[in-house]
Amino acid sequence: MNIELEKTPAAVPAESQSEELDVVREELLPPVNEFKRFVKVFFKRKVVFVGFVLVVLMLLMAVFAGVIAPYGPYDQDLHNVLAAPGGAHLLGTDALGRDLLSRIIYGSRVALSVGIFTVLVSAAVGTLIGLIAGYAEGAAQVIIMRLTDAMMSIPNLVFSIIIVSLLRAGVPGVVLAIAFTLLPGYIRLVNGQVMSVKQNDYVMAERSMGTRKARILFRHILPNCLSPLIVQMTMMMGVAILQEASLSFLGLGILPPTAAWGSLCYDGYKYLMMRPLLSIAPGLAIMILVFAFNMVGDGLRDALDPKLRGTSSN
Repeated sequence: MNIELEKTPAAVPAESQSEELDVVREELLPPVNEFKRFVKVFFKRKVVFVGFVLVVLMLLMAVFAGVIAPYGPYDQDLHNVLAAPGGAHLLGTDALGRDLLSRIIYGSRVALSVGIFTVLVSAAVGTLIGLIAGYAEGAAQVIIMRLTDAMMSIPNLVFSIIIVSLLRAGVPGVVLAIAFTLLPGYIRLVNGQVMSVKQNDYVMAERSMGTRKARILFRHILPNCLSPLIVQMTMMMGVAILQEASLSFLGLGILPPTAAWGSLCYDGYKYLMMRPLLSIAPGLAIMILVFAFNMVGDGLRDALDPKLRGTSSN
């Protein structure tokens, strides 16, 4: 006697059911504007909004320094040397009678210009080297990555001091020195992205069809590296600004009489007991700008990384 047993369907894993529901939900729901989603996630945390506002205010202050500043950065009032805060000089004057508030405002131009140029140079060169290392593999990749590891073993400030000593103080030398110290971060980041992306089917298909390596790198692989690159560049703005201020404080960065926040801190250090605001005010400006860029970088990371969307808390 043959008895046919009814076959029960195999249990579907919960993860598979969840993925199927997500697919159905995406098909049924209207498409979401990616820009609106980006803005919503980016400004989800209040601290990111504060950082964004601070960056915008600093940029406006740098652009319109000539309008905002009550005095020129080199104007001297020899009758009010080391004047206390208040009156015609809200933050007082330095040892040469120059208005401290005006020099801090003009110093934002130096900080932002050095930061922007440094990040652009280091990102461009580091991305190119990272693309080559990640795609080449073999001995070329090993040599590049070992040199990168060796560079990362040296503290950034020490490395930048060595390089700027070989060049010369001033904006070009400082930009090149700091950019060189930031290269390893970009090389490692892009190399890792390339190693991951080049295993995708569409890249393998392009390689099998004999597509030129340059076309594969810049058309198919590089676009997939842009999101982490943007986050890295934003974070490195704060690092570059802090390094420039450190070099200027040590007398190896932006030379006097140019108004740079690091050199302002050093000039005020000589009169710290008498006029502490001469060092505290530019130091606060450095802290605020570095904090602002770090917060903006965190917000960009949350908004551009799909794995982190919706996971950050207020």
